[in-house]
Amino acid sequence: MDTTADGTPDAAHQGQRGRQERRGRQGQRDSERGDDREDERGRDAAAGASSRRAPGPYSGVGALDAAGIAVLACSAVWTLIAATGRAARPEGALLALLAVTAGFAAGRVLGAVLPVLAPAAAAVTVLALVLVPSSRLSGGSDSPPLGYANADAALLVLAVGGACCAAWAARGPVVRTALWLTGAGAAATALALGSTAGFAAGLAIVLCSLAAARMRGRLLGLVGLALATLLAVGGSYALAENELPSGLSQSLTGQLTQPRVDLWHQAVSLAEHHPLRGVGPERFPDDGSAVPDDAPSPISAQSAPLQLAAEQGLPGAGLLGIAFGWLLCALWRSPRPTPVVLTAGAGLTGLAMLASVDHVLGYAAVTAGAGFLAGIATARPLADDLAP
Repeated sequence: MDTTADGTPDAAHQGQRGRQERRGRQGQRDSERGDDREDERGRDAAAGASSRRAPGPYSGVGALDAAGIAVLACSAVWTLIAATGRAARPEGALLALLAVTAGFAAGRVLGAVLPVLAPAAAAVTVLALVLVPSSRLSGGSDSPPLGYANADAALLVLAVGGACCAAWAARGPVVRTALWLTGAGAAATALALGSTAGFAAGLAIVLCSLAAARMRGRLLGLVGLALATLLAVGGSYALAENELPSGLSQSLTGQLTQPRVDLWHQAVSLAEHHPLRGVGPERFPDDGSAVPDDAPSPISAQSAPLQLAAEQGLPGAGLLGIAFGWLLCALWRSPRPTPVVLTAGAGLTGLAMLASVDHVLGYAAVTAGAGFLAGIATARPLADDLAP
C-alpha cells in the first residue's frame, strides 16, 4: 500500500476505498428496497385473492332471482290448479302475476340506467293522472285513472315511495328536498281523495325515508316492516273472527264498517270449509253467503290475503306470504344504499297494509306499480360498474 512520508495511507487510495464503501452501502439499500417491493406485491396479491373469496354485496342475488321466479311460477300453477274442474275465472289472478312481473322487470332495467329519473318520473306521472282530470277531486267515482278512490290512493302510496327513493339516489340538497316535497304532496293528495289510510301510509313512508339515514343496518328495519304487515293481516283475521277485545273490536269495526268485516268473516268461513283449493278464483261472491246491499264491493272480500285463502285455499294465501317474504330478502341483499332500500320497503309495506283491508291488488296498475318499485330498489345502477 502506498504511503506518504509520515506513514499515513495515500490520499488517492483512501478516496477509492471510500467510493467502494459507498457503492456497497447503496447496493445494500437497493437490495432492501427490492425485497420490500416483492413483499408489497405479495401482500397485494394475497389481499386480491382474499377479496375475491370474500362474499361481496351482490352475493346470492342470482339465487334470490331464481327463487323469485320459482315463487311466481308456483303461484300461477296453483291458480290453475284451484280453477281446475270449476266454473272459475283464473284470468284476473294470472293478469296480476303478469303485471307484477312486467313491472319488476321494467324497474330493474330503468333502475340500473336511470336510478333517479325513473322513480321520480313514475311518481310525477301518477300525480298527474290523479290531479289533471277536473272531476278527480270532486268525488266522481267513474273518473280516471282507476275509478276507485282507494285504488288511486294505493297508487299514490307507491308514488310516495318512488319519489323518496329518487330523493336518496339524487345529489344535491335542492333536488332531494324537491323530491321529498313531491312525496309529501302525493300523500296529501291521497287525503284529498278521501283515503285516510292512504294519507297515513304516505306520511309514514316520508318519515321512514327521512329516518333511514340514521339506520346503521337494513335488516332490523326490514324485520320491523315484516312485523307491521303481519300485524295488519293478523288483525283483519282476528277482527273477522271476533277474537279481539270488545272495545277494540267495536272501534275498528266502526272505522272499517260492519259490511266489510262481514265480508272478511265470509272469506274466513269459506277458507275453513275449503282449506286446500278454496272455492276457485273469483268465485267468492258465488259461494259466499248473501252480501249486504251496502257492502263496499259485492265481488271482493276486501282483503287480498283473506280472499286468496277463500278462493285458492291456504296454499294460495301461503304463496302470497312467501312472495312478500322473498321481496324483503331481495331488499336485504340489494346493492342499493340502505336509505333507498328501507324507503322502498316502507312503500311496499304501506301497500301491503292497504291490501289487507281493501281490494286494491285487484287493479293491474297497482300490482305493476308495486313490481316497478321493487325492481327500482333491487337494481344495480350501471354507475357502480363504471366507478373505479
